[in-house]
Amino acid sequence: MLNKILYITSFLFFVSCSSSNPEAQIQYLDGYWEIEKVILSDGTEKKYNFNQSIDFFEVKDSVGIRKKLQPQLNGNFISTKDNETFTLKIEQDSLRIYYKTPQSSWKETIISAKENRMTITNNTGNVYFYKRYQKLSL
Repeated sequence: MLNKILYITSFLFFVSCSSSNPEAQIQYLDGYWEIEKVILSDGTEKKYNFNQSIDFFEVKDSVGIRKKLQPQLNGNFISTKDNETFTLKIEQDSLRIYYKTPQSSWKETIISAKENRMTITNNTGNVYFYKRYQKLSL
């Protein structure tokens, strides 16, 4: 358990030291993303070999929307009712996503965002590793 916590802490430190300018990360948010794995706050790792839903991000002038979509075999998507608007802010040299819905408000921190990879942590300490979604090919 202690080893996993040290691993996560070391990983976050390494990524935060090597990450690019938070302002530059914004350009990579737009698009379709699928979760590759999650490292929970207790150190447990959960891998996702197949995702029934993916996340779509769209940002304009530091305001954006995040939607859950279900990919279809024909290349189209079905949109779920899970849509959240957010605001981007740069705080303490990190890019933060602030969500607000009628039921709740929360924030996430972009640890790293590049063309095909993105890592996000939430306020409970879970770390989400995303890869750019590739359409299904049969």
